[in-house]
Amino acid sequence: MNKKAFFDYIELEKRFSKHTIGAYINDINQFHDFLNAHYTIETDADITFQSIRAWMVSMLDAEITPRSVNRKLSCLKSYFKYQLRQKTIVSNPMLKVIAPKVGKKLLQVVPEQHLERLFTDIDFGTDFKGIRNKLIIELLYTCGLRRGELLGLTIKDIDLSNYTLRVLGKGNKERIVPFARPLALNMEQYMVLRKQTFENSSSALFLTDKGEPMYEKYVYNIVHRYLGQVTTIEQRSPHVLRHSFATHLSDAGADLNAIKELLGHSSLAATQVYTHNTIEKLKRVYEQAHPKSKTD
Repeated sequence: MNKKAFFDYIELEKRFSKHTIGAYINDINQFHDFLNAHYTIETDADITFQSIRAWMVSMLDAEITPRSVNRKLSCLKSYFKYQLRQKTIVSNPMLKVIAPKVGKKLLQVVPEQHLERLFTDIDFGTDFKGIRNKLIIELLYTCGLRRGELLGLTIKDIDLSNYTLRVLGKGNKERIVPFARPLALNMEQYMVLRKQTFENSSSALFLTDKGEPMYEKYVYNIVHRYLGQVTTIEQRSPHVLRHSFATHLSDAGADLNAIKELLGHSSLAATQVYTHNTIEKLKRVYEQAHPKSKTD
């Protein structure tokens, strides 16, 4: 089974993030482990839609959520499309696989007042570590960055005179993201401390306490710890700050196309999900205030 060629393809040609590549490798290896345990299959051409459905059923029986199952099936779709192009299979077994239905789920968002409290009331400290941690959370929220985009920032990507970031997003697409003057001052303070603490360091903007380029779990732990001090929402991840950025802009009446550009979305459809939270908020206001919203 030609897994390695596919993994090389998503890394070298598609240029997926390390996080996405890791998820693909894990999901596809899990699938092949299932096949080896239950079927006699020598090549990808021997895989049938029945065996894929059996894997899907086994995951649902193990109480893996439909959302997670669909993500794993999405990996398989990409995998078999690649194999079809490479002519290692003659037909795509995924075409007959129907993914489980997933109920609509509104994105979790940190309330504005909670984030305001985080930036004004929480003591991050004035040393390198404290200034860095605060700046990480500020960038994720005020610029709507993905975690991988944050980690990809270098010193040269920061333009303090024009208050902009050069961000490398999904699919190697570059975009310019503006930020406000207060953030520029915090950024300047961090850069001074960074140079004083680690004079000859990596070009990566964010460094660990040991002066090494920061990694995904490190960022997650920082965000999770500080959000836990101001909010009780279940999801306290870097991506929740991106959701909050987009939702708060939408709530304030920002143009959807502008939000799309700031987020680096390739289509408006991906951005429209953020209007759902706003619509729910408008519904609550309507039901509470409009005289015709209540029945006699």
